[in-house]
Amino acid sequence: MNPIKSDFLLDPNITFLNFGSFGACPKPVFEVYQDFQRKLEFEPVRFLLHDGIKGLESSRKALAHYVNCHHDDLVYVTNPSYGINTIAKSIVLEKGDEILSTNLEYGAMDRTWKYYCDRVGAHYIQQKIALPIKDKATFLEDFWAGSSSKTKAIFISQITSATGLILPVKEICEEAKKRNILTIIDGAHVPAHLPLDLLDLNPDVYVGACHKWMLAPKGSSFLYVKKEQQHWVDPLLISWGYQSDYPSHTSFIDYHQTNGTRDFSAFLTVPAAIAYLEKHHWKQEARKCSAMAISNATRFCKLVNSEPICPLTEDFLGQMFSIPIRSKDPLQLHQLLFEKYKIEIPVTVQNGEWYLRYSIQAFNSTQDLDVLEAALLSIKKQGLLL
Repeated sequence: MNPIKSDFLLDPNITFLNFGSFGACPKPVFEVYQDFQRKLEFEPVRFLLHDGIKGLESSRKALAHYVNCHHDDLVYVTNPSYGINTIAKSIVLEKGDEILSTNLEYGAMDRTWKYYCDRVGAHYIQQKIALPIKDKATFLEDFWAGSSSKTKAIFISQITSATGLILPVKEICEEAKKRNILTIIDGAHVPAHLPLDLLDLNPDVYVGACHKWMLAPKGSSFLYVKKEQQHWVDPLLISWGYQSDYPSHTSFIDYHQTNGTRDFSAFLTVPAAIAYLEKHHWKQEARKCSAMAISNATRFCKLVNSEPICPLTEDFLGQMFSIPIRSKDPLQLHQLLFEKYKIEIPVTVQNGEWYLRYSIQAFNSTQDLDVLEAALLSIKKQGLLL
C-alpha cells in the first residue's frame, strides 16, 4: 500500500477517485482536530472565549503565510459558499448592474448570484465559453465579450467544479483592474492543488477551501478581502463583533470572526494540515498527480469515444480531469460504478453535458485508473455508455 494512503481513514475497499468533492483528512491532522474538540468539551468557556480565540489568530497567520497575504485580510468560514454569500449579500447592486461570470461555474454559486441579482433587478451574466477551449487568448476573448459599461464585478472560478478546468484568472484580474471592475474569485479547489499567491494574483475577493485539497477537516475554508475593499463587506451574522466591547485593530476580523457559539476546531487544525503538506513535499506530489491526471486523459476519452474539452496541458488541467460521456442514464452509471465496481467517482453535468470526473491525489496510482478503465469497458459492453 502507498504509505501516504495508510495515513487516510478512507475505506480501503473503495477505489477513491473523488478527492475533489470533499477532500479527505489524514489521520495525524484528524487527531489534532479531535484533540481541539476534546479541549472544547473539557473547558468550553475558556476555549470559546480565550484559548480558542488566540488559536484562531495563530491559525490565520499560518494560513496567510501559506497563501501569501496579510493575516488580517482573511477570516475563516465554514465553506466557500458561506464566503461568497457574504460577498453577494454585501455588494451594493442596483437595477441594471451586471455580475459577469461564465457558464462553467458551480451551481450553488450560480443560484447565490441569481438570488441577490433578482432581488434588485441586476443581471447575472453567465457568459458562454465554447468547449473545447482552444487556448487562453480565445477564452479571454470569449469571456470579455460579456462585459459592458454596466459590469460591476466579475465572479469566476480559478478551477471549475464539474469540468475540472483551470481558468486564466490572473489575466482576468489584471484586465479587470484596468477596467476598474471588482474581481471575486472562487478558489474552492485551489489551495494545495495549485500554487496560490494572493498578493501576486491580486484579486479583490478570494474564497478557498482548506478541507478539500489542503487536507483539513470538513468545515474549514477562508474568505480573503483586499484591505481597501473590507469596509463594505458585512458579516452574514451580526454578533458581538459589531460595536465590540473589546475591539481589535480591525473591524473586518471583529465582524467576521465573531459569529456566535460554534465549534471552530476545524479552523485551528490548518497549521497541522500545512505541516503535513510540507513534511510530505506536497507541491511535488501535486505535480506528480497533475501529470498522472493529464497523461491518462487521452485513453479515457478514446474509451468513451469523446474528445478532451481543453488542451491537455498544465495551463488548463491540474489533478482533475472530466471525461465527456454519453449515457442512457448518467445517474444509474454513477450508482453502478459505486455499488458494483466499488469506485467513488462523480458523474457531473454542466450545460446539459455529462462528465465523469476523476481526481488524482498523492495516494492514487495508475492501478486505480486501470480499475476505472476495466469498469468502463464492462459498462460499455452493457450499453450504458454510448
